[in-house]
Amino acid sequence: MFKKMLVANRGEIAIRIIRACRELEIPTVAVYSEADRAALHVRMADEAYCIGPPEPNRSYLVIDSILEVARQAGCDAIHPGYGFLSESVELAERCEQEGVTFVGPNPHAIRVMGNKTNARVAVDEMGVPLVPGMKENLASIAQALEMAAEIGYPVVLKAACGVGGKGMRRIDRPEELPDAFTLVRSEALKAFGSDAVYLEKFIVSPRHIEVQILGDRHGNIIHCGERECSIQRRHQKLIEEAPSPFVDPELRRRMGEAAVAAARSVNYDSVGTVEFVVSGVTGEFYFLEMNTRLQVEHPVTEMVVGIDLCKEMIRIAAGHRLTLTQKEVSMSGHAIECRIFAEDPDHNFISTSGRISGLRVPGGPWVRDESGMYEGMEVPIHYDSLLSKLVVWGNSRERCIGRVRRALSEYVVKGIKTTIPFHRRVMRNAHFLSGEFDTTFIETTFPAEDANRARPEEHIALVAAAIKAFRRDRERARGIVGSAGSDRGGNPWRMSLRGTR
Repeated sequence: MFKKMLVANRGEIAIRIIRACRELEIPTVAVYSEADRAALHVRMADEAYCIGPPEPNRSYLVIDSILEVARQAGCDAIHPGYGFLSESVELAERCEQEGVTFVGPNPHAIRVMGNKTNARVAVDEMGVPLVPGMKENLASIAQALEMAAEIGYPVVLKAACGVGGKGMRRIDRPEELPDAFTLVRSEALKAFGSDAVYLEKFIVSPRHIEVQILGDRHGNIIHCGERECSIQRRHQKLIEEAPSPFVDPELRRRMGEAAVAAARSVNYDSVGTVEFVVSGVTGEFYFLEMNTRLQVEHPVTEMVVGIDLCKEMIRIAAGHRLTLTQKEVSMSGHAIECRIFAEDPDHNFISTSGRISGLRVPGGPWVRDESGMYEGMEVPIHYDSLLSKLVVWGNSRERCIGRVRRALSEYVVKGIKTTIPFHRRVMRNAHFLSGEFDTTFIETTFPAEDANRARPEEHIALVAAAIKAFRRDRERARGIVGSAGSDRGGNPWRMSLRGTR
């Protein structure tokens, strides 16, 4: 095992890795930006080093700074978590050159799967189903129009190197393509350093379902079942659950085999995820992408299969074989994860920041809170808005949802807006309860609810008006208000109060 681990990340995932290392008796080194000087992961690690200003491209994304800390602290391994440098081929290759173990897959796997068109070619050779579309990058708008006409609208333009739902646009008509092509290329270049884009068919009533895989450096690859990830905003996940309420045993088997085949196409040797889009109409599934890292939602799989994926990832990087075979993997019960973001769900999930002035975290049996928060913490504006993950297990989906409701009723974060109220609403939504939803859930379900749901300020105004009318009519009934103050226009309180003299 390793003698010292550098955790090249921040927030709740850095804390998750530190805890896993502590159980494996591996000392940890944290890195932090100036904005994170008082962050919880800094306090929890055995050592901590400042690596620069708040901006990620001057701190957490600077490979030279990360490797310098590793040398200075005597680390023999670097765990990148997710986001930031987790899928950086350069970091993986530099670690090899420096004699430091990168806790992740081989650079070849990252390189192939990091480019979506390359990934489509690789998995296609293994017989994995693909969404109809391109296996190469678009060269021109004319080519895009030709391909879209061939496969039929609606289609999706995607950044070839995109992650996290960024660099994507749905196109329903030919006249939308030119502007979308220019926009997606611009977004891709800004976000990922490459303006390469490709086009594929848009699947109607799509469900986003992913399969957890594990591969060691001895050729063993297994899957640990699926996760339902269809509840999203701006193509980014808000709620995940395992298993999916849509997937039956036969579909689970087929998707699991396809995920393992995709992993074998690049000799995958770490913990990762193969993502599929599944038609809610036909039930057919298609390869979407492969994430060569630990996922934000990995805890729901841990809760139903009983495997510590973070520790398993570290053991694989140290050269150990997988601790179980495919036949030994089984799913028990149901788990749901609610991502708690510093966002205002009543205003299009706009990011918020500020000081957490009060905090009460839920607990109790089978309730797990993965968090980097504490009371008094300043939530910075420089990073992803994820604050914590509430993960709950139950022996059935119905009982799990009931436990999530209870846990959310206890969860209090004061000082900033969070997505907690949104999660409370979802846990009572009829479509969610029935399991009949897809990736359009938020945009199709909640606007209708919002139209019939008064805002808090509207409630206050209504109550204030009612109190004013009540007092005025009560005074009139007692003879305090004269004829000059009478209400000839008709008052809703008047008839009920006239007889109270």
